Amino acid sequence: MTRLGVLVSGNGSNLQALIDATATGVIPGQIAVVISNVPGVRALQRAEAAGIAAIALSHKQYASRRQFDAAVVEELRRYDVEWVVFAGFMRLVTPVLIDAFENRIINIHPSLLPAFPGVDAGRQALEYGVKVTGCTVHLVTQDMDSGPIIAQTPVVVEDDDTVDSLMQRMHAAEHETLVRVVQGVCEGRLAVERANARPKVSMRKR
Repeated sequence: MTRLGVLVSGNGSNLQALIDATATGVIPGQIAVVISNVPGVRALQRAEAAGIAAIALSHKQYASRRQFDAAVVEELRRYDVEWVVFAGFMRLVTPVLIDAFENRIINIHPSLLPAFPGVDAGRQALEYGVKVTGCTVHLVTQDMDSGPIIAQTPVVVEDDDTVDSLMQRMHAAEHETLVRVVQGVCEGRLAVERANARPKVSMRKR
């Protein structure tokens, strides 16, 4: 059974979707540990309620990003984590973490990348006036929100949408897409191949 480490920074609704999917067997894996760079967030409470190890590592306690990432890697290895999932983890990471879990870190982002990387993707979509946005699950690389895309789900932007109303539908799409990808990871269906120094990913059908 694949052991997962989930990194979070906030409410943890994507984490909850993963918790529910592992509990019901939809995802044939185990969330071994949840780590937050922000102490006291709801995501840690969700992990504790599910009986999952919940660790707060405040990035403010470390002199550099590399030192913080080294502490994260130490905890992930302590729990024998095989794959890492960023579920609302609001940190830029360094090669210390990326190299420790090369091609085994995935992230969920609320846009159809490469459109609207970074923060406030929902607001960016509304301000730009797009008619369709969505969410993306991708491999994490050194460049922010630029890793090889694994899966995307479109979300229609309604004429009367606010950031809140759009993000409500976005969250539903994120939950479904992230669960689907992590399910494929745990079933061994995600293939990662080297292609001109940039990984190429594909998901085999069941």
